[in-house]
Amino acid sequence: MRTTAPHETRAVPGVQAPPEQAGELLALIVDRVRLRARRRLAWLRHLEGNGGRDGSIVAGWAAALDGNDRPEAEVRWFEQAPELRQLNEDITAIEAELAGPAARELQRLELLFRLNREESDLLQACVALHVDPSLGALYGALQHDGNRRWVTDALAARLFGSGRRAVWNASSPLATWGWVKAVPAPPGEPAVLDSDPIARDWLQGGTTIDAELLDAVAWLEPHEPLDSWPVAELEARLRQAITGRTGVRLVLSGTPGSGRRTLAAVIARRIGLPALSVDVDRIADEDWPDAYVRCQRLALLFQAALVWHGSRLDRRWPAVVSPSPAQFVACEEGVGVPAMPDLIDYATPVPTPTLAERRALLDRLLPEAHTWPATERDRLVARYKPSVGQLAGLAARKPPGPGAAAALLRELTRHDLGDLGRLLDTPYGWDDLVLPAPLIAELEAFVAEAKQQASFWERAEVRRLFGRGRGLVGLLTGSPGTGKTMCAQVVAAELDLDLVRIDLATTVSKYIGETAKHLQRIFLRARRMNAVLFFDEADSLFTKRTEVRDAHDRYANMDTNYLLELVEDFDGIALLASNKRGNIDPAFARRMRYVLHLPRPAAEQRLEIWRRLIAELEGPSTLARAAPAIGVLADEQALSGAQIKGAILTAMFLAGADGAALTAEHLLRGVDRELGKEGRRVGTDLRDRLLQHNGSTARKEDRRA
Repeated sequence: MRTTAPHETRAVPGVQAPPEQAGELLALIVDRVRLRARRRLAWLRHLEGNGGRDGSIVAGWAAALDGNDRPEAEVRWFEQAPELRQLNEDITAIEAELAGPAARELQRLELLFRLNREESDLLQACVALHVDPSLGALYGALQHDGNRRWVTDALAARLFGSGRRAVWNASSPLATWGWVKAVPAPPGEPAVLDSDPIARDWLQGGTTIDAELLDAVAWLEPHEPLDSWPVAELEARLRQAITGRTGVRLVLSGTPGSGRRTLAAVIARRIGLPALSVDVDRIADEDWPDAYVRCQRLALLFQAALVWHGSRLDRRWPAVVSPSPAQFVACEEGVGVPAMPDLIDYATPVPTPTLAERRALLDRLLPEAHTWPATERDRLVARYKPSVGQLAGLAARKPPGPGAAAALLRELTRHDLGDLGRLLDTPYGWDDLVLPAPLIAELEAFVAEAKQQASFWERAEVRRLFGRGRGLVGLLTGSPGTGKTMCAQVVAAELDLDLVRIDLATTVSKYIGETAKHLQRIFLRARRMNAVLFFDEADSLFTKRTEVRDAHDRYANMDTNYLLELVEDFDGIALLASNKRGNIDPAFARRMRYVLHLPRPAAEQRLEIWRRLIAELEGPSTLARAAPAIGVLADEQALSGAQIKGAILTAMFLAGADGAALTAEHLLRGVDRELGKEGRRVGTDLRDRLLQHNGSTARKEDRRA
């Protein structure tokens, strides 16, 4: 697989150099190695005495024992031996070619990675062996061992006239940049040195991405930026850093899909660089140091800007190589990115698209939307506040109408919280609520305000006066079973949004700092979700701060303070449910737009709940037969709505087990079971009155049993 990018020596992306041109440089390198090897062999023959035959001469045992194979003596002989005049001229000529235009890629590699002459020679020796494997036999002969058919540090030093000086070491550019690696050798043998395949590809005019990175990197296509993006400011900052030869890392924060990588690609293009995206989540921890170096290497080779993104940006960034001067990091808000000693960080949030920008993006990305009613299009971009990425995803799915588009937008984000949230069904409407009229009116006001949020907070004067607290947060209090969850379900259904219940079991952690991390993740990701957040049993999170008596109290109060800040900055919709308002810290209550108390239902409301449920579940005829009994139950038993539902459910199963229609006796046993959870039972007098309406011929004693 080959991936091309704009480059001064590769002007046309996707077009490889002609084979004869691409192979010219590698042919020169192989010829140079072969000529130098021939001259080195001539010296070894000379030491054996007047150029004897190979096999007896090249073994070199006598020369090694006598110590005659000295680098300085070899150089003098090369200069003086008349039989080497033509060979010397050929070597000089080919090395002159390698210093000219024909070796531009080699020279660029040396310049970018600061390779000295000896390091370049070693790289060429390794590359030549891969281009022409027959050189292996020659390398073995030069090392007096026919089995040692690989490059060693000593071989390269003598081959290219460096004497006995070591060239390769762990801190050399060849090693730190990964161009030449030491491969384990057989026991007792010197290290095997081998070149990276990318070096060979680059020298022959290719543009191959490292095989180890194919799943993690991709070229970014710049698109038209939004007017609200700070393109000019970031471009100026990047140009200033590059001109001043100081590396800069532009940290672009925002929610997933907010256009962070697109913004990076736009800025990179403005300074003449392609943008290479790196998904760090696709790089394993054990591969991270090597992959990081390979990415930086690609950035230098292609003169590209790197755009790092993913959830694992918190890993330590290796400092073994100097990073390329143009780097971007696309991260979520609040995510810490380890500092780099050679780079100056400049953090900027990516603005949320305005209402007008969302309308324009919808029209541009999904032209079919022009046929939809204008009110539906406006509702879509206002209610769901889709990000750039969400609109692009919507356009790719091509929904047939606004309803399908709304469903897709909800689907795109409903799993963003992972195990921290759980999707709840929203099957209820206003008619299912049996609550006092003033309370219904307050819930309707909450919904009306939620529908106006997008357009209201777009107004500049409003945003100036209300810098924080732009979210809509409501608190529902009341004893268990009074309908707090149902109210949240009705609100979400009326707004055509998902309802996501926060899983407190996975959010609250006993480990210091973990709860704060989970809360940050919830509120940051919820900003892009098309959902209402529902904190059931919110007491465990929004509890009152306490007097600090130990470290646990101190950290618990820190989590509460941090949660206060998150609520203050949250600009979405959330509902909290608590059995006791007094358990909620007053600081939270002050930040909530609505605080609604759901009382236990009065007798009239209890009767209405009994009637509605039985009519829907069992039909009008059963309701008519049970009417006297449920009238008595509604008057005499102060059950909550949830208890009434539980009693009816039990009664229905009992009736099914009897193979009979639902009777007062079944309802009585259902109520008894609900009261039994509290350690109570239906009184004897009430039991007798209820069973008068049962229509059963069974004896009263049996019924009591």
